[in-house]
This record gives sequence, C-alpha cells and structure tokens, in this order.
Amino acid sequence: MGDPKKPKNKYSTPRNPWSAEELSKELFLLGTYGLRNKRELWRVQTELSRIRKQARALLAATTEVREKRGTFLINRLYRLGLAREGASIDDILSLKVEDILERRLQTLVWRKGMARSVYEARQLITHRKVSVADRIVTKPGYLVQRAEEETLSVNKAAQVEGAVQ
Repeated sequence: MGDPKKPKNKYSTPRNPWSAEELSKELFLLGTYGLRNKRELWRVQTELSRIRKQARALLAATTEVREKRGTFLINRLYRLGLAREGASIDDILSLKVEDILERRLQTLVWRKGMARSVYEARQLITHRKVSVADRIVTKPGYLVQRAEEETLSVNKAAQVEGAVQ
C-alpha cells in the first residue's frame, strides 16, 4: 500500500520573486483580472510556458511532424479562443498571459456586462449563478472555449438581486 503520492504543482514560481518590476506587473494583473492570489497567475503563466514550449519544439521538428502536430496545436488553441483560424507558430509564440486571462470565465462574465466588476463576477460564479452551455460552472478560472462563449448565462435570480441593490 504505502503513502499516497504528493500531488504535483500545476504552477512554477518566478525565478526572481522579489524583483520590483515583476511585483508591480503581478499586482497589476491581479487587480485587473480579479485574481484571488498569485498562484492563479502563476498557473496561467505556466500554461502559457507549456504552450510556447510545444511551439518551439515544432520549429525544431521535421516538416511532416511540424505540419501534423502544428495543425493540431493551432486547432486546439483556436477552439480555446487563443489563436485565429489561420494562425502560424509565430502567432503562438507571441501569445501573452493577458490573452489567456481574457478567456477565463470570470473575465468573460464581467466583459459581457453580466457583473459590474470582476470581483462580482467571481462571486456569481462561486455562488453557482453562472452557467455555460446549461451547465453550472463554479470555477472562475475555467477557460471558456470559443463555441461555449455564446452560451454564457446568469440565473434570473442573480440578475434580480443585482437590480434590487
């Protein structure tokens, strides 16, 4: 039997966490996108790092492998709304953290005007008031796919509560 394995971190911390420039950039992103803590930001940065690593590996691959895996990667990023239809590997390498943060459920609820602030959007999501494709989603960090974006909705009770206040 033995002890259960320790779960692997889904993020990596910055190399120089006390740099003034790094701290101010992180604080700006935390406030702009209503993130709870820096771990949420680090998780997104790690995901972006993983995507960019795949793109760099494609540049070093043979032509046939690059075409096959490249179209798969670009199609996946297109479905997530991170790349346009005919994107290239250079477009993938130019992705920024803000591009992924814009696809979070919390940000989209706020941008579509369903909440007055990103913090209110986070509260609506955690209180089970937001549904995506007739499915209640309770994670503010859920990455909304391009096809699901039109199916975002807030319960009528939540809208009435917001109007009364």
